[in-house]
Amino acid sequence: MTVDWGNVFAGRVAGMGASEIRELLKLLERPEIISFAGGIPDPDFFPTAAIARAYEKIFQSNGGAGGALQYTISEGFTPLREWICAYMGRRGIQAGLDEVLVTSGSQQALEFVGKLLIGPGEKILVTRPTYLGALQAFSPYEPQYLSVPGDAEGPDLAAVEAALEQKPKFFYLVPDFQNPNGTTISLARREALLDLCAKHGVPIVEDAAYTELRYEGEAIPSIAALDAARNGGKITNVLFCGSFSKTMVPALRVGWINGPAEVINRLVLMKQAGDLHTSTINQIVLHDVVSQSFDSHIRRLRAGYKERRDAMLTALAEFAPAGVTWTKPEGGMFVWIELPEGTDGVDLLARAIKDANVAFVPGSAFHADRSGKNTLRLSFSNNNPERIREGIRRLCGLLQTVAA
Repeated sequence: MTVDWGNVFAGRVAGMGASEIRELLKLLERPEIISFAGGIPDPDFFPTAAIARAYEKIFQSNGGAGGALQYTISEGFTPLREWICAYMGRRGIQAGLDEVLVTSGSQQALEFVGKLLIGPGEKILVTRPTYLGALQAFSPYEPQYLSVPGDAEGPDLAAVEAALEQKPKFFYLVPDFQNPNGTTISLARREALLDLCAKHGVPIVEDAAYTELRYEGEAIPSIAALDAARNGGKITNVLFCGSFSKTMVPALRVGWINGPAEVINRLVLMKQAGDLHTSTINQIVLHDVVSQSFDSHIRRLRAGYKERRDAMLTALAEFAPAGVTWTKPEGGMFVWIELPEGTDGVDLLARAIKDANVAFVPGSAFHADRSGKNTLRLSFSNNNPERIREGIRRLCGLLQTVAA
């Protein structure tokens, strides 16, 4: 008898689906396609020389590379956690070593949060739209999503309060240059959201993947920092998820969670059961690089990505037809497009690839209820300004037929 694997899978597998973005990344292998799909950093900006020197230093050290190639503690390489604690301290948060866990990218942090906090049928609160990777991380734990709309200042407070009355397990937010729409939650709205969540006893999960990529305007304190300011400098009601993927390199797969020690202790147990620890040598290399050049590297990224953002916004202003609107992000990697009602982004993508050699991500992928069919996400991070302009010209030529 042959095993019917479909009947063997756990029920939660039904909540797992392929990432539209992961599938679209395959298009990057086709040189004729100008892809605005993947929100990925440009390898031209990677600190390649510094990383090579860090690896060389390990293998040429007097002590040899044994320690770097060995198992390490699940919490993470201690000097790297100390650096993270200092980093959080500069941002208004007193973080101790027992309050930081190094993860295999912030995506693992989100998956761990889902495993820790979500039971089948329990509610979680997200924005509409929200990060697709978070939906993928949470969905296998079979939650019921409560999606709230927002405006230029952030989530709608009346909608948030109504949702909080349904007792969600947590509120997931990307406050700075949100993936996918590039918006930033204002300081006043952050304070109000903290008030509401504290009132209802609901924690906030803050995804800070893009916070350092600010190109204009004043930096706004993180929600975690605002929470800490209310609680003697310590995070109390927030879990802060950080990442080096967008600021350094994604391939090292290093992120972290900062939160109350009682939460981190539980997450460490998940780390032990999941992959034991994040790659030892990668943590050592990353610590070497960020210790020497984090701030200067961030300045370089900001200058390079600002030029690309400006190129996309300029091209949209020049080529986009009437009836098409877009966000104007102060940072991050994304511009969000809204098309006339009745337009289907999935159908448009098929036409864009076939007729214009341009790719993007349909906006419905970022909605827990699969709404937002007339929206799409464009990433400006992985193309030079000239290629961005040409891609927008092609896409807008196609949009002329849609918006007519």
